[in-house]
Amino acid sequence: MTENAAVLAAVDWGTSRFRLWLLDAEGRALALSQGPEGLEAGRRLGFEAVLRDHLSRLSAPETLPVLICGMAGSHQGWIEAPYVDLPASLDRVAEAVVPVPGIGLDVRIVPGLAKRDQSAPDVMRGEETQLMGVAAGAPTGAPTGANGGAMPGRMQLCLPGTHSKWVALDGRRVEDFTSYLTGELYALLSRHSILRHSLTGVDAEAGIQVDPDNPVFAAALERALAAPERLLSALFSIRAAGLLDGLAGVDAAARLSGVLIGAEVATALDRGDGPAAVTLVASGGMARLYGAALAAAGAVVTTVDADRAVCAGLMAVASKDAAGGPARRRA
Repeated sequence: MTENAAVLAAVDWGTSRFRLWLLDAEGRALALSQGPEGLEAGRRLGFEAVLRDHLSRLSAPETLPVLICGMAGSHQGWIEAPYVDLPASLDRVAEAVVPVPGIGLDVRIVPGLAKRDQSAPDVMRGEETQLMGVAAGAPTGAPTGANGGAMPGRMQLCLPGTHSKWVALDGRRVEDFTSYLTGELYALLSRHSILRHSLTGVDAEAGIQVDPDNPVFAAALERALAAPERLLSALFSIRAAGLLDGLAGVDAAARLSGVLIGAEVATALDRGDGPAAVTLVASGGMARLYGAALAAAGAVVTTVDADRAVCAGLMAVASKDAAGGPARRRA
């Protein structure tokens, strides 16, 4: 890694983990430093101290601009970056970055998005940067599913995670989004509910770690897609299957994943005529699990790597800010 080639330190500061990439002028990742210092660790250890530690691990110069997305900009975070209200242009999000004053580093934080709907309010922090990466042309995989073809101008996106987001994006304008508690619900049920007795031998702290080729996952997924309204009874049936049928821990975890992901996908997908087209923004095992669920639901899936989308999005924000956006002039 040639450290003097880096033009930006791009940070994704999540609830439970921290990731910092050094990016070159083309947006390519030159190096990565990551760790478990999420929001609570940042509050405990000090946000500046955590950031400086990771920058020093990569020998990054103090003059290197730092752009942060995620929970560092929350009300409980480092500096609050107020939400941008829907419907929102991604350009408006880029223009509303907030500088962190008085630390001797050029650090800016990207704001999140808010849907101020009294019947269904919603918020996001971090995923808006992935949306910017997709809009900026982050590399995609070939479409899979019932039909192929290029991504439409108006897109439906699925961003899995602790709180999965389903987003309606029209060009560079975010029209709507809905959050699902899927990842957090899996963690709560597997660690703190009666279902923890069914997941014997499974590392519940690791989150959803399931083989999408497991036939138990596929069967649970199929049932959940067909009847998402039966979510609560389907969850308890996992406990009963362990008691009556000897369901193994790894299969109980697969069944739990299939029930939760299937219910999310079935609820979120547009049930119009013909198959839905979905852009899946995910990496690793989560991309495989949600890819399997979307394919089982008959969706046409185009996959974007979530990490590359974050880097592309932060690079796009930095480019707009450097061009003289309002946030740059405020500093």
